[in-house]
Amino acid sequence: MLDLLRDRGVPIHRQHFSWTELAQPPISKLDADAFTRIRVILMSALESEAVHFDHAVARLYPRLHRHLAVIRRIEHYQQTLVAGLLPPDLSPLETTIAVEQAEIEITAAVARDEPDPSVTAVYRFGLLEDVDHLYRFAALMDRLWGQDANTILQSYTDIVPGRPTALEHRHPLDDLRHSYDRDQADLLTRLHALTLTALQQHARDYYTGIVPTFGDPVARRLFAEIASTEEQHLTQYESVMDPHEGLLEKWLLHEASEAFNYWSCCEHEQDPRVRAIWERMLDYELGHVHLVAEMFEDIEQRDASEVLGRALEVPLEHRSQRDLIRAVLRTEVGLSAREQELVPREHEAGRTREQRARLDRDDSPSNVVAAGYVWGPGTELASAHPEKRIERRQRISPLARSEQ
Repeated sequence: MLDLLRDRGVPIHRQHFSWTELAQPPISKLDADAFTRIRVILMSALESEAVHFDHAVARLYPRLHRHLAVIRRIEHYQQTLVAGLLPPDLSPLETTIAVEQAEIEITAAVARDEPDPSVTAVYRFGLLEDVDHLYRFAALMDRLWGQDANTILQSYTDIVPGRPTALEHRHPLDDLRHSYDRDQADLLTRLHALTLTALQQHARDYYTGIVPTFGDPVARRLFAEIASTEEQHLTQYESVMDPHEGLLEKWLLHEASEAFNYWSCCEHEQDPRVRAIWERMLDYELGHVHLVAEMFEDIEQRDASEVLGRALEVPLEHRSQRDLIRAVLRTEVGLSAREQELVPREHEAGRTREQRARLDRDDSPSNVVAAGYVWGPGTELASAHPEKRIERRQRISPLARSEQ
């Protein structure tokens, strides 16, 4: 159990780092469990979100400059430490596969635990699009280098088509969703929204920044296409949050979401060295929660228990969500959106169809890269007809040669 207001953690004045602590040995690319890497990606995303949020608040709320500066520096150090745990021999595309796996498994776990059915539907909707992104990137990995994405996934996550990426592109006004009511929403609903918003922001930023590392034009277009969908997911998930939450209330929830997720990491981590890091970061985040709670009560003249009023009894489960994902694939792959509602694709908004037609007028890169691709273990090393797999990968080459 995690009681955010009773568990005190480490006071701010005792939260220190050395350079050696900030650059610890990374986890192993192949020997570390995939969920350890998922946790590294998740917490790196949450720390990045915390730093960006704190900077934004500082530009709007000068009264908080001093406290924000102190906590933000600690958050920066935490992000540096956590992000540095990723192995240095992960290629950009392997990291992409890892990021998609993190999005899929964490989104599915959140959707499973989410107490608000309408919010659950939003997460299930986005989940099927992340499933397809993994499939398209796995096809790219196979075509460019003949590598099997499952080497990274470790069989926790299926490599299967989801809602086709080419059909995911919607008008911005059809990516907004109904927000929860801050006075009625369960604390988990509020923490879940922040968790997935941070993860989608992390993916969007990574994909837009990684494009220059690829020379192949189809690969560059694929990243551009999927980064656009990550922006759509970011729009969806942040719109779920009540816009009437004040800055201090949102800051308190940000700190609480970090503490909740570090606690979940502690409860599932099998690597003793990494678990010790999660435990330390949890204690630091609890210290942040209490400092922000004190400011919230002083400035807002409200009790922090109005926001963080109940103990969290069950951590977010870090395990393969294969059964849930397969069930959602069977029933919800044909959905689209119109205004704030999820609807069958035949009822989607005309503006969305027009937007999609403009974007896909030269064909969708996700269609091109996955033409003829069906995942099989070991790629061409295990295929009965390796020459056919090589031929499929080479379909990209004429286009690549003509545009380079």
